[in-house]
Amino acid sequence: MNALWTSHAMAAAMGAESAGMLPEPVTGLSIDSRSIRPGEAFFAIKGDAHDGHDFAAAALRAGAALAVVAPGRVELPADAPLLVVGDVLDGLIALAGAARARSHAKIVAVTGSVGKTSTKEALRLALGADGETHASVASFNNHWGVPLSLARLPASARYGVFEIGMNHAGEITPLTRLLRPHIAIVTTVAPVHLEYFGSEEAIADAKAEILLGIEPGGTAVLNRDNRHFQRLLDHAARSEHALHVVSFGEHELADARLLACSLRADCSTVEADILGERVTYKIGAPGRHLVDNSLAVLATASLAGADLALAALALAEQAPAAGRGARIALEVPGGTATVIDESYNANPVSMRAALALLGASPVGARGRRIAVLGDMLELGPAGRELHRDLAQAVIDNDVDLVFCAGPLMHELWQALPSERRGGYAQTAAALQGAVLSAVANGDVIMIKGSNGSRMGPIVKELARHFTTPEPAQG
Repeated sequence: MNALWTSHAMAAAMGAESAGMLPEPVTGLSIDSRSIRPGEAFFAIKGDAHDGHDFAAAALRAGAALAVVAPGRVELPADAPLLVVGDVLDGLIALAGAARARSHAKIVAVTGSVGKTSTKEALRLALGADGETHASVASFNNHWGVPLSLARLPASARYGVFEIGMNHAGEITPLTRLLRPHIAIVTTVAPVHLEYFGSEEAIADAKAEILLGIEPGGTAVLNRDNRHFQRLLDHAARSEHALHVVSFGEHELADARLLACSLRADCSTVEADILGERVTYKIGAPGRHLVDNSLAVLATASLAGADLALAALALAEQAPAAGRGARIALEVPGGTATVIDESYNANPVSMRAALALLGASPVGARGRRIAVLGDMLELGPAGRELHRDLAQAVIDNDVDLVFCAGPLMHELWQALPSERRGGYAQTAAALQGAVLSAVANGDVIMIKGSNGSRMGPIVKELARHFTTPEPAQG
């Protein structure tokens, strides 16, 4: 593998002192001793639960090229290859800044209440069809994930795509100023993390922080269909240097405009006008939200100078990730059933999108659409009402049976017609047995909830309990 960094360049960027015999080539960067690969540098970051210094020795034994540590935090052999910095996270941020300074790539940053990761992955495909593209892995979108992703940016990359998340106001600003994107996307603004903001308007203001880092002459790509579009537009107008704004959506004034789409259980076909160019394309994963965000993806590809036709063609390869719509085929008594794994996270917008996806999914001859739902967290005082309000979405999408877990989901349980009630428990673990007992031939089971509601283990238990001949398509 080509060197990502040299140890000398890393030391210079971080103002680090060196110790031991340092190898010149460093092939990658890691903060996890369990998955580190030989030749990578290990950063001993102190997190909320663990201190990376406790795992530095294990990382070196696993073949790490060197470890980045703070002075006096760990005892290692005298000849251990080390770069010593005052604070490891600060060192990583400094290295990220050096990666950005040496890069000639077009940099794209993505934020939004929902759809950040799927949009980032779609951009990886679309831009990757045109040239070398680096994108953050998983949901590395916080105060350490963004610097780590940026520090991993190869000097040779033509495009760089980064996701930025937040729970509180002020968290996006330092990250976007570090990235200095040429293009920044706000997928949408929705009632997520209301517990920490109090209003959607405050969330919109926090999301607008991404505009603060855009390079002079850069572009903000904003959702024209979102009710906070004008508020974001006003933020763009107040930026310290002039920004271009490109809008996307179904709105007749959108610059990247949806003209028509056909939604299927496993994919979507789309006709759109992208900055004046008509494009017809397929998205390899289902969901109207992916259709909407594909407009931002293709507008960004065009703005970045990529080949629009290749970018649109690449979206046919988009596939739902685990916890974000991945489908699992189950072998059940008498036939098969399908699980739609939406267990990664949940909020009112993504929950409605998942119920719509379930509603569009065909079932077997006697199959049912079953929703297994856990609490949507961090919604503040509006939480109970937002859960109750899901009852209409259940009915509108022909969901036959609903299983609910958690005190907030009890509100939905009470609001449901009795014939649609499958089962209720205080926790996901307590609900698991009822769900397993209910699954029958032809059923489609969608499972969703916030991370803290622990719905993921139900997916794993279904997959373990029933023989899985092969993954379902989609």
